[in-house]
Amino acid sequence: MAPQPIYKTPDAEAERRLREAEERLREAIEELQRRQRTRGGSGDGSSLPPCDHAGDESCVANAIGNLCQSFLLSYGVRVGIGILLRAFKLARGQSYSSLLDLKQLVSEKDLIVREEACRIGLLFGGFTGSYHLLRCMLRKFRKKETPFNAYLAGSIAGLSVLALDDSNRRRTLALYLLARVAQCAYNSAKSKNKFHLWGSYWRHGDSLLFSLACAQVMYSFVMRPESLPKSYQDFIQKTGPVAKPVYKAVRDCCRGGPVDVAYISAYLSSRGKLNDVKLEEFPSIIPCSIIHPDTDSCLGHNAKAASATFRKTFPLYFSLTFVPFVVLHLQKFMDSPARTCWLALKGAVRSTSFLSAFVGIFQGVICVHRKIASKDHKLVFWVAGALSALSVLLEKKARRGELALYVLPRAGDSLWYILVNRHLLPDVKNAEVALFCACMGGIMYYLEYEPDTMAPFLRGLIRRFLASRISNPNPPTSRSASYTYLQTLDAMNKSKLEESKQAESSSSEKLNLESISGL
Repeated sequence: MAPQPIYKTPDAEAERRLREAEERLREAIEELQRRQRTRGGSGDGSSLPPCDHAGDESCVANAIGNLCQSFLLSYGVRVGIGILLRAFKLARGQSYSSLLDLKQLVSEKDLIVREEACRIGLLFGGFTGSYHLLRCMLRKFRKKETPFNAYLAGSIAGLSVLALDDSNRRRTLALYLLARVAQCAYNSAKSKNKFHLWGSYWRHGDSLLFSLACAQVMYSFVMRPESLPKSYQDFIQKTGPVAKPVYKAVRDCCRGGPVDVAYISAYLSSRGKLNDVKLEEFPSIIPCSIIHPDTDSCLGHNAKAASATFRKTFPLYFSLTFVPFVVLHLQKFMDSPARTCWLALKGAVRSTSFLSAFVGIFQGVICVHRKIASKDHKLVFWVAGALSALSVLLEKKARRGELALYVLPRAGDSLWYILVNRHLLPDVKNAEVALFCACMGGIMYYLEYEPDTMAPFLRGLIRRFLASRISNPNPPTSRSASYTYLQTLDAMNKSKLEESKQAESSSSEKLNLESISGL
């Protein structure tokens, strides 16, 4: 059957021509504004793009204001988390009346956060203030606004990381930003159809990345604990149910060396289980009777470990969920405090359940290996870490990618340490500072010129700490009629797009109802 010719009505033809004319006019105006910005440095500088802060405020005053605001904000978040954790500790000790005693709640003896909070405040405040000041200086010195200004200002302002005196924390933070910059670069290339990884459209690609990162972290914790930051070691040790002497015995056994029998005997004696376990200096595998001497049943031990982890980590997750939301979104909290508390409670329960399942699965894999094998091997802990990371499926989809990018720098930090220790990579002094500066330059470029490539959480957080003063990176030289026309045209196009989406949604709903009625 021959295809029927399509006839366009006069109204449809007129609408098509109008859209084409609007598109040509838009392109012409944008090209004109682009040329004006490019020529911003010519002549006497009269067309120099204005700074993105209030016109009646000097650049130095704006930078100082941003510095103070970000300092107080980050300082308040850190102190608030410390106070809430202290309150949970007092409540857990059944000392509810002490919650009203400020001397016990916020005393410097028990709440040691002053130096750390000040350093974090100097990090965020110093970066914010210096970034805004450098942007204004570069804009006036170069007499034009380009992406290079944002990158250079962000890189130099990144020296504020020196406020942290711990090189391990600086390295971890630098590697975290490196992962974020790589994410932005990949999303940018992918959106422009220039490059994409095989399997990037997988539904659970973020869970796979999290699993690989956790495998490296748990392997390092058991076999190379010195490659992890001390605070991270302590967190895993307190969260898990296995004692430190047992990990040392497992490490010595996997490496084929002698086990410190006196050390492990002292541990078992403190548990009252020394007579029930046969100790050897060169065992082929550390049995479950030493790994969990208090419980004969492996299943009972794993269930007990998961429940204990839930009780220990719930206050931490609730604090990390509740305090930042209240400080960063105070108005929303004031409007609906009950809803905020409920969302924080629900999110904390979900995250704590994920971590509890992680610990239970990890211990379960270790026990299963001891039931079916007669010789221990260090790769068992790598596999156990990868399998236990599947508990991340309990988290929200949006949180899985964030968790993967949180653990990935720690895995990279551990791998970096191991490679440097084996002389496969050079040990460059203050390399983490240079890496942090370069990554901050990249982050600020993507924030201002390609914000859609950044994760919404990170984009919102940085803009919040930058005092929400980052506006359009290419502000028009004046609010002319052409600029107003472009804004109006964008609004009209958005409204048309929303109407078309609503029409498609209603038609799909109608189709679903018809299908159901047909069934």
